[in-house]
Amino acid sequence: MNPSNVDILASVLFGIAVMHTFVVKRFAAWAHRYPAGSIAETLLHFLAETEVVFGVWAAALFVGIAALKGSVHDAVVYIEGLNFNEPKFVFVIMVVAATRPVVRLAESFIALTARLLPMREGTAFYAAALVVGPLLGSLITEPAAMTLLALVLKRRYFDQGISRRLAYATLGLLFVNVSTGGTLTHFAAPPVLMVAAKWNWDTAFMFTHFGWRAAASCIVSTVIIVGLFWKELNGIKPVKSGGVNVPVWLTLLHLAFLGAVVGFAHYPDVFFGVFMIFLGLVVATKEYQDPLKLKEGLLVGFFLAGLVTLGSLQAYWLKPLIQSLNGSGLFFGATALTALTDNAALTYLGSLVEGISDELKYALVAGAVTGGGLTVIANAPNPAGVGILQSSKAFGGSGISPLGLLLGALMPTGVAIIFFWLLH
Repeated sequence: MNPSNVDILASVLFGIAVMHTFVVKRFAAWAHRYPAGSIAETLLHFLAETEVVFGVWAAALFVGIAALKGSVHDAVVYIEGLNFNEPKFVFVIMVVAATRPVVRLAESFIALTARLLPMREGTAFYAAALVVGPLLGSLITEPAAMTLLALVLKRRYFDQGISRRLAYATLGLLFVNVSTGGTLTHFAAPPVLMVAAKWNWDTAFMFTHFGWRAAASCIVSTVIIVGLFWKELNGIKPVKSGGVNVPVWLTLLHLAFLGAVVGFAHYPDVFFGVFMIFLGLVVATKEYQDPLKLKEGLLVGFFLAGLVTLGSLQAYWLKPLIQSLNGSGLFFGATALTALTDNAALTYLGSLVEGISDELKYALVAGAVTGGGLTVIANAPNPAGVGILQSSKAFGGSGISPLGLLLGALMPTGVAIIFFWLLH
C-alpha cells in the first residue's frame, strides 16, 4: 500500500463518520442542553440525524482535498469523477414506492399470504411481511422493498406500542432479510448489481446459487423471531388501511412508473425524466395520494452520496485485503467489513481484482449480503428503513440505536451464515 495524503484523509474522515453513526443519540442529548431555536441546539439536532452523517463528512473531504491540492478545481474534478447513480436511484425509487397505491397493493398481497397461515392476524401478517416482502425485493429492487415494508410495519407494529426488544429484533430481521432476499435476481441487490455484468451472473445463476439460500434464511430467521415473541405478536390488534380506496387504473399506472424507474436504473437522466412525469400524475390524483416522502428520500440520497464520496478512496487498503484471503476468510471478512462500509462498494472493489476464482467471487458476494443488516451503512436500502422507522413510538422518540440494531441483526445474520456458507 502506498496511500496518498488524500487517501489517508479520506480514511480518517471515513472512520470518524462511522463512529459518528454510533453516537448520534449523544448529539441529540447535547442539543437539549441549549435553548430551543438557538444555533447550538439546531446544529446539534442536525448532527443527530443519521442520514446527514456521511454527507457532512464528505463535505469535509471536499474541503480537505481543496486544501491539500491547493485548488478547489481538484476537489470538483474528484466529485465529478464519481458515480452517483445509486443515490439518485434510491431517492427516486423510494419516493415512487412509498406512494399510497403501491403501499396498498403490497399490503394487500402480504395480507392475502397471511391468510394462508394458521395464526392470528397480527402474527400471520408479521411473518408474511418479513418473508414475502424481502423476497419481493428481487423483483422491485431492495430499496423499494425496504421502503414498502418499513411503511407497513411502522403503522401495524412499530407505532402500536410494541416492546423495545421486539422493535430491535424486527429491525435487525428486516434489514438482514432485505439484504439477502434481493439475491434471487441479478438486478435488485446493489452488491450483486455491481458485479453481475462483469462476472456474467444472470438471474438463472443467482436463483440457482443464491435463491434457495435466501428464501430459506428469511423463513428460518422469521420463524425464530415469531417463536420468541409469539405471545406479544398474538396480542397486537390488526390495523386496517384508512383513507379513500385507490382505483385499479391508478395502481396500474404507479406500477408502470415503478417498472420504468427500475428498467432505466442505469440511466439517471432517463429515470429522472420518468420521475418528473410521475410527480405530475401524483399532483393530478392528489385525492388518492398521501404526502410524498421527498424529505426522507433526499436525506437517504444524501447519506449514500456521502458514502460514495468517502468510500471510493478506501480501495488502497480494501483491495489488498480482499486479495490476501481464501474462501472462508473472504466470506467472513466480507461479512465483517460490510458492517463498516457499503456492501456494494465492497463487491465493486472485489470486481476490480483480476483472476479471482469462482469460489472467491461467491464468497465475496455471499459475505456482503449476509452482513448487510448489521449497521445502517452496511446496505444501501438500510438508511431508507431508518429514515422511516426512527420516529416510531417503539423507539421512544430518541431514534434508532446503532448498538440495538447490531444486536437485533446478530441472530438472522447467523442464520444467513449457515445457509450461505456453512451449507455451501
